[in-house]
Amino acid sequence: MSHYEERLEQDLNTIRSRVREVGKQIETALERAVHALLTHNTALAAEVVLGDLPINREVRAIDALCHAFVARHLPSAGHLRFVSSVLRLNIELERIGDYAVAIAREVQQLSQAPPDTVLRDIDLIADQAKLILHQALQAFDESNADMARATKAMGKQVESTFQNVLSDLLDEGEKRERPLMDLFALLVVINRLGRVSDQAKNLCEETIFAVTGETKEPKIYRLLFVDETNDCYSQMAEAFARKVFPESGRYASAGWQPVDALHPGCARFLDRNGLDASDLAPSLFDLPTEELADYHVVVNLEHGEEPKLPPIPFHTVLLNWDVGPSPAGLDQQRADALIEEAYKEISTRVRDLMEQLRGEGAG
Repeated sequence: MSHYEERLEQDLNTIRSRVREVGKQIETALERAVHALLTHNTALAAEVVLGDLPINREVRAIDALCHAFVARHLPSAGHLRFVSSVLRLNIELERIGDYAVAIAREVQQLSQAPPDTVLRDIDLIADQAKLILHQALQAFDESNADMARATKAMGKQVESTFQNVLSDLLDEGEKRERPLMDLFALLVVINRLGRVSDQAKNLCEETIFAVTGETKEPKIYRLLFVDETNDCYSQMAEAFARKVFPESGRYASAGWQPVDALHPGCARFLDRNGLDASDLAPSLFDLPTEELADYHVVVNLEHGEEPKLPPIPFHTVLLNWDVGPSPAGLDQQRADALIEEAYKEISTRVRDLMEQLRGEGAG
């Protein structure tokens, strides 16, 4: 190695070493915050809050090292990817540290130890989140893209556990045996633990980019269109979304009281406008909450009626689009006019939604 190459490698190793150490500090902070919660140890919680200050200083120091590295070496290719990944990773690590602090602060607000059922749930989701974080940091430190991909896939497990924890917390609330502020504090805790997993997945993305140059694929959104009979408007929304935004999402429709076949006017309209209805047929909405969680957005198109759905999962958005009354039971002329007007509304709303989700030019 030339003197310059030795200096470059030395600077890279310094950055990598300091990222490794601050990662360990954040893991420790999260571990101590969770332990403070499980044991209702307010003194330990206070230590976690104050301990975040040196972590923040170290994160800023690593940022400065990265900027100095760029100015000194004018890096390209892999070295530049590594430094830019560290700069983004630093933001994610600082956020995880903030989540640990938020958990510790909530411990100090609790009037009593959490109930046993919620404690067991929090212990489980915390273990899962800590494991994902640890493996994400290890993958970055070892430049192991395969480990990063495998770790990223583990996030689904945390999402599933999150729903169970939330359900148990709601059950506790129904008993009215705990102060409302305690329940809110515990809700904040489980939310922050879920966010640790989300940030760990982002760390995995940074590892994959630093090692391979691969950037994150655009997100594919899952949308479910629902109404009572699933024979017209919900089917129309699905068909339009499939045609206009085939690369941006995966689409389905269902009804809580589906009929036997598409409304004849809807079938004619879809065919006339080049919207494929060959595989569309009314289907029963019977998804349990855990499967409904696979959808990013659920759109209710029933006129003037609340959708008969199970509880909407935390990470799923429910939209209500009242696009007009159903054409069922009307003569053909009036039905066709309603369908035409509803299509204008539906197509505009679907287009606006997909561009909001994926940006202009979504397709």
